[in-house]
Amino acid sequence: MAVKIFFPAAVAGLVLSGVAAGASPAAAQQSPSVAADSTFIQTASSLGLLQVKLGNLAAKKGSSPAVVEYGRRMVADYSKANDTFAAAAKQAAFPSPVLIRQHQQVVEQFQGLGRSSFDRAYMAEMVKEHGEEVELFQKESKDGRVQSLKQLASSMLPDLQQRLTLATETARSIGVQVASVSPDADTGSTSSGK
Repeated sequence: MAVKIFFPAAVAGLVLSGVAAGASPAAAQQSPSVAADSTFIQTASSLGLLQVKLGNLAAKKGSSPAVVEYGRRMVADYSKANDTFAAAAKQAAFPSPVLIRQHQQVVEQFQGLGRSSFDRAYMAEMVKEHGEEVELFQKESKDGRVQSLKQLASSMLPDLQQRLTLATETARSIGVQVASVSPDADTGSTSSGK
């Protein structure tokens, strides 16, 4: 009798733990390859939301005209991209975009920065985030299993590579030491050196 009651409770607990961790019950049953696509769209969408939030902060807190302009451009670019991410997530039957905890912590960190230290920290973060974003999209464009997401990643990659280059140039223009970054769409990696 106890086994009959315990087993359904254990199964329900496993399903609910997937839901509590942010995954839907359907996502908990997905194959690893489709789960990777789910991770891609969640991360890409969160990065888009992060770019808008940080871009708005840069427009308000930036002391360098280059940083203020860069922030405004990120708000414009990623506002459009976020609409695309939301549509792609819906089409692929994945959850709506949300800011993941890691990205919320970045926003909170920058909200607490003073104006004098904002520019350099912001541009260093932009180089880092855009580098990671390019790698994420390269991986999805090569290894994605959901065709619509794979195509989305491939189509957005050139713009992301341009944003990485712009972030690097803007960071250097205000005196931030950054490694040379050359996004390579064919190898799926970024090369860096000083």
